[in-house]
Amino acid sequence: MTTASELPLESRVEALLLVADRPISEPRLCELVGASAGQVRDAITELNRRYQSISCAFSIESVAGGRQVMTRAPFAPLIAELKGAREQGRLTHAALETLAIIAYRQPILRADLEAIRGVACGEVLRGLMDRRLVKIVGRAEEVGRPMLYGTTTEFLRQFGIGRLDDLPNAKDLRL
Repeated sequence: MTTASELPLESRVEALLLVADRPISEPRLCELVGASAGQVRDAITELNRRYQSISCAFSIESVAGGRQVMTRAPFAPLIAELKGAREQGRLTHAALETLAIIAYRQPILRADLEAIRGVACGEVLRGLMDRRLVKIVGRAEEVGRPMLYGTTTEFLRQFGIGRLDDLPNAKDLRL
C-alpha cells in the first residue's frame, strides 16, 4: 500500500487544497506535504499549468495570505445560478461603500465612518459583521474607548484578494 509521502508532490498539494474550506498558508502546506517552500510553489505552478492546458474550471490562487482552489471568473454566473445566490448574496450599495471605506481606512472608528458616508452606519456595519467581512480590531485610545473596525480574512477570501496591500490605490480609482 502506498503512503501519502510516496505520492507525487503535486498530488499531495492538490489533495489538500481541494478539501480545504479556507486558504492554507505556504508554511502550513510545506509542513503538511513535507517539502520546501520552493518545491510547493513549483508544484502549484505545475498544477496551474496543467489546469490551464485542459481548460479546467478552476485554478490555485493566492488569497488571504494562503493558497486556495478557486473557480475561474467566467464560471461565476453558472455557479451563482446553481447556488441560487445571484441576488441573495449581493451586498447593497451602502454595504459596498461602507466596506470600501473600512478596507482603505482601517482601523476606523464608527464615528469616522459615519462622517465620511454622511449617514448612520450601524445596521450596515452589523450586516457586514454578520457576513464576517468586518470585525472589531481594537479600541481607540480616546474618551469612551470606542471600537475600531477592520476587514477580515473572509473579506480577502470573498473578494479574491491576497492581502490588503493588493487593493488598488485609491488615487488610481478616481475617474
